[in-house]
Amino acid sequence: MLCWLNRLHGALSAPTGRIAHLRPSSLRRRLALSSQRRIPEFSSFVARTNTCGELRSSHLGQEVTLCGWIQYRRQNVFLVLRDSHGLIQVVIPQDESAASVKKILCEAPVESVVRVSGTVISRPPGQENPKMPTGEIEIKVKTAELLNSCKKLPFEIKDFVKKTEALRLQYRYLDLRSFQMQYNLRLRSQMVMKMREYLCNLHGFVDVETPTLFKRTPGGAKEFVIPSREPGKFYCLPQSPQQFKQLLMVGGLDRYFQVARCYRDEGSRPDRQPEFTQIDIEMSFVDQTGIQSLIEGLLQYSWPSDKDPVVVPFPSMTFAEALASYGTDKPDTRFGMKIVDISNVFRNTEVGFLQDALSKPQGTVKAMCISEGAKYLKRKDIESIRKFAADHFNQEVLPIFLKANRNWNSPVAKSIMEEQRSGLTRLMEIQEDDVVLLTAGEHKKACSVLGKLRLECADLLEARGLVLRDPALFSFLWVVDFPLFLPKEENPEKLESAHHPFTAPHPSDVQLLYSEPEKVRSQHYDLVLNGNEIGGGSIRIHDAELQRYILAELLKEDVKLLSHLLQALEFGAPPHGGIALGLDRLICLVSGAPSIRDVIAFPKSFRGHDLMSNAPDSLPPEELKPYHIQVSWPADSEAKKSSLNQPYCPES
Repeated sequence: MLCWLNRLHGALSAPTGRIAHLRPSSLRRRLALSSQRRIPEFSSFVARTNTCGELRSSHLGQEVTLCGWIQYRRQNVFLVLRDSHGLIQVVIPQDESAASVKKILCEAPVESVVRVSGTVISRPPGQENPKMPTGEIEIKVKTAELLNSCKKLPFEIKDFVKKTEALRLQYRYLDLRSFQMQYNLRLRSQMVMKMREYLCNLHGFVDVETPTLFKRTPGGAKEFVIPSREPGKFYCLPQSPQQFKQLLMVGGLDRYFQVARCYRDEGSRPDRQPEFTQIDIEMSFVDQTGIQSLIEGLLQYSWPSDKDPVVVPFPSMTFAEALASYGTDKPDTRFGMKIVDISNVFRNTEVGFLQDALSKPQGTVKAMCISEGAKYLKRKDIESIRKFAADHFNQEVLPIFLKANRNWNSPVAKSIMEEQRSGLTRLMEIQEDDVVLLTAGEHKKACSVLGKLRLECADLLEARGLVLRDPALFSFLWVVDFPLFLPKEENPEKLESAHHPFTAPHPSDVQLLYSEPEKVRSQHYDLVLNGNEIGGGSIRIHDAELQRYILAELLKEDVKLLSHLLQALEFGAPPHGGIALGLDRLICLVSGAPSIRDVIAFPKSFRGHDLMSNAPDSLPPEELKPYHIQVSWPADSEAKKSSLNQPYCPES
């Protein structure tokens, strides 16, 4: 096991080497702060002299006291002691005079907590372990105390031992002892601390806590409802501190920041959490460029130096460009396979479904080239790709190979004229072993299906050993110029906010609000990292009349729900804007964790359950009575009994 603490401390304490983004005065302040930093004293205030991971040959001969968990024991001669800072080998005394010490250390079960005192000595020649930072030394024990015994474990506390996620969540307090969980949570803590330093110490932000109990907000995700003691009155848990941070700008705070807890009742969405954490930011008198520069500097300053340095400024792409080239508003730009419009190549085609598509007003023909696809993709892969498009998008996808005998189950491809095939080859620079996926239809739908297939194909190719998405590469991208409104899914004649109703329209499109609102672009911006949205924000509406018009006339929302905000905007609200970074997702990507649940100390399952405490739980009627609510149980009379009385059974 590596001494991950040293790795983490070194990664986050050293400057990135790219600080030209800071003004000279900011740089001087930063250097002054750095010079005052001290190495943390991990053994202050506690009953030990050292941690298990810090001892080296330079400590030879010292008398030390260590506390930790028994990682494993070998032949009752050695044991490895572990704490949150590393591992160290302890020599179990074999002489008769130390029989009591030997008894404690030999009989204590693995993962029991002990305190040992002894002398730091060198390991015998040839017995050094270069894989352990403490591998040159060991502890010759004089005294030992069993602080707490451990009963039989549900799983071994080792990262290489496979455990189901349900079991890990049920015994989360044991899972937290693992190297990877310790590393993830400490990395998270260190990055957040550096973010606080950058925002508060270097740029004058004020850390303000906002309420958790609030009221329903129109639009957006579903909110958790909290009953009150007033009949028919309910609180809602905020999806974000959006309204509060705007009100802070009206209140003259100028620069607000918060590590904010947020809540969304999104049901069983994979890799989402009902409660999550944002780095929430708002500024007065700022524009989009200012927010983007702030975030680039923030990430550059807090980035671990054992990763490749963050290079700023980040590239930028409009929403329309992202959709046209990648089929999504959060493109993974670490690899190619871009979508290409090939409509002009097939204007005179005789292929029926291509003719039909091009005859419609928004009809297009799109294609994507899979480099060396003929080498790596099998016939079943091509059929799986086509089935995916048909099942999820009701869309026909046509595979085209340069070698005619490879056009599996694609008689249409064989009917494409040689002229069109040559034009396609020139336009897309197709090589002999490439595969082209072609589809036709309305622009957005055709791009979306190829965008999904782009990721599916990347998964297939990487499963065959081809490396497309370098896990060590961090590819940041700003996506801008989103539409301000989208048609409602359930009623396309009506509009809903593409993000939230407080986003300001693009200055060039303000007049379209009153004639063609569906064409209005917004001043919203998303930050994307390796195909994941890690942040989003906007310049806000600070004019009360414009905000009221959008809410009442375009979105048909009840403005009474937001009367407090509308009133505040009438009292000299400054222009303002902000952003929120998804901390869980960001740390997940930086640490390389497979899920955001691996960077949260006590996460919920994908169904929103706490498998450790069995929350949410039932309440008896007498405890609900003060809140003037009662449970309407399903028709099955056994449901209530089952919910209240069944023993806990974790999710599989």
